Amino acid sequence: MIEVAAARLAGGQAFDAGLYRDVVGVARHTGWLNGLVNWWSDYGLALFVVLAAFAWWHVRERGLRAAVGALWVPTAMVVAFAVSSVLKLMVAEQRPCRAMPSVHIAVSCPGTADYSFPSNHAVLAGAAAIAVWLAAGRVLGAVAVANALLIACSRVYIGVHYPHDVAVGLLLGAAVAGAGWYALTWGLDRIVPRVAVRD
Repeated sequence: MIEVAAARLAGGQAFDAGLYRDVVGVARHTGWLNGLVNWWSDYGLALFVVLAAFAWWHVRERGLRAAVGALWVPTAMVVAFAVSSVLKLMVAEQRPCRAMPSVHIAVSCPGTADYSFPSNHAVLAGAAAIAVWLAAGRVLGAVAVANALLIACSRVYIGVHYPHDVAVGLLLGAAVAGAGWYALTWGLDRIVPRVAVRD
């Protein structure tokens, strides 16, 4: 079953190819917006660095657990990226702009060895958004989630990913960040009291 699904993805027969064409069609008629969306698609991840710094500043005096939680933001992104990179090689889905070369997109299509599923940008964004939310609360978390959704949508808009690439990417990144956060805090809750008793 997995092999069949992977083969269909690699062959460009994605179930959401029609939705991809619709989004790219919108991009074709809003050329004035393409440059900005492409720029944010590439550099919007930098906002998460700023949010992570704000998160650390916000919780720095709340103790070790809160400080480590804030530092988990960049770590979650690294771990999520590693998981995503392995999954990309396993599925080996061609980019939609390779599978459907007649579709006009806003940017140059990545090479054939640069696979599509899942979107690394979306994975990084999903991981950062959830990690910021858990570390700093709703206000910064809401900004982070909005940025993650914007980055994910931008990847489809400029034509380099199917919608399912970014949807799964967001969920994968969020799952890695959430699982890591709870594992980290669970461990700290058990280690820190023991250290305090010894001191």
